[in-house]
Amino acid sequence: MNAHEIDYQINGTEMQYVEIELDPAESVIAEAGSLMMMDSDIQMQTIFGDGSNENKGLMGKLLGAGKRLLSGESLFMTLFTNHGSRKQTVSFASPYPGKILPMDLAIMGGKLICQKDAFLCAAKGVSVGIELQRKLGAGFFGGEGFIMQKIEGDGLAFVHAGGAICDRVLAPGELIRVDTGCLVAMTQNIEYDIEFVKGVKTAIFGGEGLFFATLKGPGKVWIQSLPFSRLADRVMSASRAGGRKEEGSILGGLGNLLDGDK
Repeated sequence: MNAHEIDYQINGTEMQYVEIELDPAESVIAEAGSLMMMDSDIQMQTIFGDGSNENKGLMGKLLGAGKRLLSGESLFMTLFTNHGSRKQTVSFASPYPGKILPMDLAIMGGKLICQKDAFLCAAKGVSVGIELQRKLGAGFFGGEGFIMQKIEGDGLAFVHAGGAICDRVLAPGELIRVDTGCLVAMTQNIEYDIEFVKGVKTAIFGGEGLFFATLKGPGKVWIQSLPFSRLADRVMSASRAGGRKEEGSILGGLGNLLDGDK
């Protein structure tokens, strides 16, 4: 194997974190800001890109960092290494309510395609790059644009998704339609495209957007029930409304006036 072999345990329910056990000299890479805690012999180092191009000189490092910049991520990642003589642990937390999904790239053909902000951490040796959408429709209207994240290698990687997770194994030719924001990840053989919502009234007033993502097998897909964009929209809508909103109240704003809140 090129990637380091790591052991892990996922803890928690709604707000999860992954605890990774490192043998001496083993390392794990992670997105900046995802660290929760680490043992005393774990040392952290900021690196260009994902560290998989460290043997390819400066240009290899710059290329890896540039790919991350194109996908909307930071130029840098953090490398955590066990410099002690015994096993040590380091833990990474999910950024919002949802699930952390362990992905064994060795049994997925060495490649996983996911949304741009899904990657959390991985064993050192796993490469995090970009995947360009070949179809114009998927690129312009797919919610993730032309660029999605590509995770490659033969080690363990961890991605995060919001809410509850549905994983589906699609048979050859089997097709499902999902909201463009609900797609978390897919194996490399899945055919990804965009379909316009049929019917003018449905498209304009249905509240589900103008496009679906179509996923065609063979392969496996992971779908989230709560995309972060949807959660953020609800929070922003509530903050713009201002004041207190009593759910189910027939008085609504009038109740706030009577309370003296406005």
